[in-house]
Amino acid sequence: MEEKTTISFANVAAQYDGTPEILTDVSFNISGGAFYFLSGASGAGKTTLLRLIYQLHKPSRGQIKIFGKTTNDMSRDEITQIRQKMAIVFQEYSLLSHLSVFDNVALPLRVRGMPDAKIKKLVAKVLDWVGLGKYADANPRALSGGQQQRVSVARAIITQPSILLADEPTGNLDDENASRLMELFIQMNKMFGTTIILATHSKKLMETYKFPVIKVENHRVSFTGKSDTTAKANDSEKKIWKGPKPQNYFAELSKQFDDIGNA
Repeated sequence: MEEKTTISFANVAAQYDGTPEILTDVSFNISGGAFYFLSGASGAGKTTLLRLIYQLHKPSRGQIKIFGKTTNDMSRDEITQIRQKMAIVFQEYSLLSHLSVFDNVALPLRVRGMPDAKIKKLVAKVLDWVGLGKYADANPRALSGGQQQRVSVARAIITQPSILLADEPTGNLDDENASRLMELFIQMNKMFGTTIILATHSKKLMETYKFPVIKVENHRVSFTGKSDTTAKANDSEKKIWKGPKPQNYFAELSKQFDDIGNA
């Protein structure tokens, strides 16, 4: 995993339409391949922080760098290029109900102009990865909440983003599906070297998986826990995941991604 700085904030503040600042003088650096939880009370600014990273909101002051590039004065085309290296997963799934599961997951590839033959192979692999291969033709509304969230994850990771942002992705899930989803994120971080920031209210989740925490409180952020790229989940062997041996399976998936992409 690369260790260069992937996300950098310098004295960043954020507000909406002249309201008081939600975030004030936020400064930090996050290395490539890191995994962080993002915690804080409702309304503290967690979603705003993710929106700033994903370039859905501009800071009222301060400087943001993504992949070493200052984003403040980027053009729309430059922001689009930056976003193509990132993905975001929302608690409410944000699936398109008029499209099948397959077409929801394929959408980011079609936007990028990938040939249909490659799309078919990649979507099939990723749906198998999240355990939903047999639901490719289903309508998302026919799936359970946990299954819909996994479709959302599949769509997010189909392009192998360098940064994955997840806004309360386990908030509507039971413990089993939350653990299953966490394993997907952990293996993505390990095998693809993806930088992951996962917002959560769940103390249980943070206690089970001992990743460092970015805490948003009183308009500022603080960091707790090990903050390098070697942080691991302490219960990584106590998996609920029932598929093939995770590390070997995801290594093979990563190779297949490369093979399909270079075909």
